[in-house]
Amino acid sequence: MANQIITFSADLTANLEERTISGKIVPIGTGEIGNTSAGRVVFENGSIQLPEDPKKIKLLNQHNNKDPRGRATYFNEIPNDGIYANFAVSKSEKGTQSLIMAEEGLVSGLSVGVEVITAKNKSGVMHVSAARLFEVSLVTEPAFKSAQVIDVAASEEDLPEVVETLPTESETAVENTPETVAAPVEAAAVEAARPTVAVTSVRERTAPITSAQYLGASIKAAMGDQDSRRVIEAADDSTSTNTGLTLPSHLTNFITTTFSGRPAFDAVTRSGNVPQLSFTVPKMGTAPTSAVVAEGGAPSETGMTSTYDTVTASKYSSINRVSFELLDFSNPAFESLLLAEMRKGYEKATDNAMIAAFTASGTQATAQAGTAAGLQAFIAKEAPAAYKGTGGDYANKLVASTDQWSAILGYADSTGRALFNAEQPQNALGSSSISSAVGRVLGADLIVDHNIATSGIIDESAFLVAPGSVYVWESPTTNLRVNVLTSGEVEINMYAYLAIYVAKGGAGVRRFNLT
Repeated sequence: MANQIITFSADLTANLEERTISGKIVPIGTGEIGNTSAGRVVFENGSIQLPEDPKKIKLLNQHNNKDPRGRATYFNEIPNDGIYANFAVSKSEKGTQSLIMAEEGLVSGLSVGVEVITAKNKSGVMHVSAARLFEVSLVTEPAFKSAQVIDVAASEEDLPEVVETLPTESETAVENTPETVAAPVEAAAVEAARPTVAVTSVRERTAPITSAQYLGASIKAAMGDQDSRRVIEAADDSTSTNTGLTLPSHLTNFITTTFSGRPAFDAVTRSGNVPQLSFTVPKMGTAPTSAVVAEGGAPSETGMTSTYDTVTASKYSSINRVSFELLDFSNPAFESLLLAEMRKGYEKATDNAMIAAFTASGTQATAQAGTAAGLQAFIAKEAPAAYKGTGGDYANKLVASTDQWSAILGYADSTGRALFNAEQPQNALGSSSISSAVGRVLGADLIVDHNIATSGIIDESAFLVAPGSVYVWESPTTNLRVNVLTSGEVEINMYAYLAIYVAKGGAGVRRFNLT
């Protein structure tokens, strides 16, 4: 039997034998205005995004996502005309039913379901410039009042005000299920009715306005100014004026401006636990000597003497008092975060104590300029001086402030090549990088300490340290948790003991001195 072609309009045809339906699904670029419940709408050329695989688009019945009847097999977009499509109808009972209903004229059009992304208002007409196609439906009536457009992202110009239109009794009710990505938009159907788009609800949006602008618009709106009224309506009922049930999620990512770590401690010698609150450290007074003597002569005799220095340990402690309710109902991570911040406070205090010891007991260096040449002269002169003054300790740790670090990163030769982060052999004075607070400067280990409080390249903005000339004793940190029953609170305490000793008269610590 020959294929039977049933024509519903100039835009819609069905082939019962091949079980296909085809036609124009929407006009584009024609300037044709569709009269909708949202006002007048026009689709521009290229405004509808089509999938690369046509089979991803289902042919639905009456825009019901749970009632598919076929799949698209191809799309053909003709600029300044429209988008044409062909659909293979399912061999199921419902698919056959759709073909029969089409033959009987009970289904009279094709309708697109699109999600409008961008649109502009031009002289009262919504011009859609970007939309995504997600389904096409067989519909009973070409009035398309069951179709919808949602999530309209208006551009700078406002979209027209929309009045929601409810379907009449003659229109089919369509279930809007969670599986439906966006509600449908109907397009071309029969030759007597040009394609239109219907919008049930589009909310105007406005750019953020200040409280003064809002007040001014409120006054004008009360006096009857329609533009001001629309501004107020668009600005109202947002999460800034009405939170509804959109309570903010309280994350456990803790944003802090405190630093961790004690860089200066990497430049000294760790000597173990604090033995007592006060203890002595022996040191050489007079050392034995040796001399050339004649045969049978008396040997050199210099009696060794020794003295001692007293070292005093200091207690570093912090406490926080929190309520039982806070600990009982807060996230369990809260207490860990609190202890971590208390630990950071301890590290900062003890690192500052080390920097203070460098400053108080170290040797002031020969004054140098705050330049690359000055830094080189500082290390070149003070490293040998420390070696001599300590009797053999190498001052090979350069503890620098962040400002000194910044200067080191910027030092360059006469051609502009970096001195401390370049790979060329002629520039190999050391290495320093913005991604690491350690490096090498003229053979010394660079240690950047964020706790050095000086600002700029000035006195005590850098220290050249011989590790064998500075000793530190430290006890483990202790955490105490005490319930305060009279107030219903918990006291959390952290403490430890620390002792610092700068030996050999401070000869092993050289303080930068600006000319």
